Amino acid sequence: MPHFRVPRCLRPIEKRFREHGFSCYLVGGAVRSLALKKKPVDFDLATDATPEQVMRIFRRVAPTGIKHGTVTILEGNHTFETTTFRTDGEYRDGRRPEDVEFTRSLEQDLRRRDFTINGMALDIRTGSLIDPHHGLDDLKDKTIRCIGEPDDRLSEDGLRLMRAVRFAAQLGFSIEEKTSAAVTRNAHRIADVSVERIRDELQKTLLAENVYIGLRLFPDLGMLPYVLPELVPTTAALPGVEQNVYDHLSLTCQGAPPEPVLRFAALFHDTGKPATHKIDPESGRVTFHGHDVVSAEITEAALRRLKLPNAIISQVAHLVRNHMFQYGPDTPDTALRKLVSRVGVATIPDLIALRRADTFGKTGVYRTSPYLDELETRIDRLCAEQTAFTVRDLAVTGNDLHEHAGIPKGPAMGQVLDFLLETVLDDPSINTRSDLLTIAERYYRTRITPADGSNRSP
Repeated sequence: MPHFRVPRCLRPIEKRFREHGFSCYLVGGAVRSLALKKKPVDFDLATDATPEQVMRIFRRVAPTGIKHGTVTILEGNHTFETTTFRTDGEYRDGRRPEDVEFTRSLEQDLRRRDFTINGMALDIRTGSLIDPHHGLDDLKDKTIRCIGEPDDRLSEDGLRLMRAVRFAAQLGFSIEEKTSAAVTRNAHRIADVSVERIRDELQKTLLAENVYIGLRLFPDLGMLPYVLPELVPTTAALPGVEQNVYDHLSLTCQGAPPEPVLRFAALFHDTGKPATHKIDPESGRVTFHGHDVVSAEITEAALRRLKLPNAIISQVAHLVRNHMFQYGPDTPDTALRKLVSRVGVATIPDLIALRRADTFGKTGVYRTSPYLDELETRIDRLCAEQTAFTVRDLAVTGNDLHEHAGIPKGPAMGQVLDFLLETVLDDPSINTRSDLLTIAERYYRTRITPADGSNRSP
């Protein structure tokens, strides 16, 4: 049986259990990581001690899930989620067992787990692997396989279907044939899973190294209507369009940096194409006019349904709404300043990253983009010149306009400030206090005062 080097932080924990007459094993993702020669991130432990006994053995223990035999040991800078060996009762809610029964058998505990690659344990004292379900073989074969009967395992918790996809995306594995067929048969069980759990599992999949694999599995296994129903229309073939929209979205995700905002923007940026798809009867040309706006609306609705934070929803929708920006080598600085003003300086790096990913999404091949490199260089130059991109960057304030140009506070003030910003974006050299006060007073008296019929004086 293979042996692995045990992380040093685990040895004092195991020793404490042993001194009190109990055993303790490393289980879960940490064992999988060690077998793949990766550094573990989290440490899950399994023991024959009950939660109450664990709390007596260790000084700092959080009762995170006592009903199901789980507590969290806090030791130094580490946390160790520790669960008593158990067998599970009936899963009536498709999420958790109605009851659990503690056992002294590690093998029984491993038997209740979802996949063979998660059904291994490591003897912390000796470093030897305990692998009754041949998870190590499946790791070597890059295979996701249920422990025991796949339908039984997947029916116990609908989230396990999404976990299968997530592991495939994170590890670059394939799902074994019987397990894959069972996922398709049980796809409807995802509807019984809370939206928060679906969201968290989806986000883990989106941030995975092989996200394209995971996203392709959703429709292939019949899961898409239950995970991302908003994307179902993108799986249909569109007349005159060679590439399937869903495939393009999946590839764009693969090409985007693994950050939540960018991956969600990549996933949704073209969701409005099916609704805006048209073919010109004379030229036969395919168009998607306004698909960026429709895509942003779909994005907001979908992310609100998934209960993402408002800040993330706003950022993602903003990127989607502006992803069709126009730029070329002959784009004048004026147009470039207006682009930056419209989307915001802080958004530009993500917008360019999304455009690079969008380009990757057309072919699945990374290519250099001199025009995007040039765009970044030009924007850096404009920022270095301290160009005014927002009203706050103007050389005058609302108080200045009120006190020195006689402009009343209210809607008129906002209109004048917007005009001044547009003027400065056209010609940054006039962003001086004296010039702006003169322009503001003239604009107010010639364009606003006549329009509202008033005859105010300063």
